[in-house]
Parts: sequence; structure tokens; C-alpha cells
Amino acid sequence: MRDKIILACSECKERNYHMTKNKRLHPERVEYSKYCPRCNVHRAHKETK
Repeated sequence: MRDKIILACSECKERNYHMTKNKRLHPERVEYSKYCPRCNVHRAHKETK
């Protein structure tokens, strides 16, 4: 069962990415290094509600 999640930039808080994840295998919030178009650099993106 995969649930939809939204990733937001840790610096500017803009929501840039939509993904799915398996809540059974990863119940905690995930964090990925992704490109932020607003900051124009790669930054950590955290899962939001």
C-alpha cells in the first residue's frame, strides 16, 4: 500500500515534489536531497502533511 506524499524544501518551504512511499516499510517522515527551483540549488526536501 503506497501513500501519496509531498516534499517541501527545508529552506524556503516551497512544495516542489509529489511522490509515493510505502508506509509499512517507512513509517517515519522521509528526507531527500532534491533540486529546488526557487533556491536554484540542491537542498534537503522533507515530507509534509
